[in-house]
Amino acid sequence: MADEMTIENLRILAQAAGLELPDDELQRLLPGVNRSKNQVAQLRQLVEGANEPAALFILSKASQK
Repeated sequence: MADEMTIENLRILAQAAGLELPDDELQRLLPGVNRSKNQVAQLRQLVEGANEPAALFILSKASQK
């Protein structure tokens, strides 16, 4: 699982995006941000081992018909 985001990390990210959010708002956002962060980490693990598809589309051959 991904490392948990802290309220201070979230504040820094919000400020980088030009947002000045009070602590109570950051505290309300924190569980959703951590949940989303963990979901992205899980998806990356699933995709990491996936192979590329075997099909290949070459436009020049398709346009010769």
